[in-house]
Amino acid sequence: MVNGIPVLGKGCVGIVTRAIVDDIPVALKIRRGDADRATMVDEGRLLRLANSVDVGPRLIAATKNFLVMEFFDGSPLFRWVDELGTGNRSRVKSVLSRLLADCFRLDAIGLDHGELSHAPKNVLVSRSGKACIVDFESASTTRRVANVTSLLQYFLFGKISRGIRAAMRVPNRRTVVRALSEYKGEQSVESFRTLLSLLDLG
Repeated sequence: MVNGIPVLGKGCVGIVTRAIVDDIPVALKIRRGDADRATMVDEGRLLRLANSVDVGPRLIAATKNFLVMEFFDGSPLFRWVDELGTGNRSRVKSVLSRLLADCFRLDAIGLDHGELSHAPKNVLVSRSGKACIVDFESASTTRRVANVTSLLQYFLFGKISRGIRAAMRVPNRRTVVRALSEYKGEQSVESFRTLLSLLDLG
């Protein structure tokens, strides 16, 4: 809560709250007074680029101090994983495969999210199992892209890895790291498909 207003998220650049535009719920990101940038326009441009390959919440408007985006009703990835019980292999596979496909599309257009190696706040999952990558304030088109490798490392070797491994079978670490290294070097459709096949995701 900030001044009695429920906040959906808070970062170094802005805070996100739920708002209403033309009777439609939206997510409103408000630039902080102590933000390290003078405008939200660049973040809006990067989100619009992600939207061009159907990734991220749909951008509605961007100004110096505000971003207006589609409101995605979901829980943070780590919470969704914590709530999974055993026998949810198909749900985990479905969410992971869709997220990796999103990451591959970002890699393909040269847009690096920048925060997916520690994704608890930057990936939301709805009750129906739909996932959405959010918060592109650290995104860049100038550094080497690492969306697929970052997210997969978080899934398989990060804090939520135990929950993931409890829900689905995962190859040994050496095998996965080798496949990730090959993908990182090529970032081709073939190396991505090999990675999915190794994880029984495609």
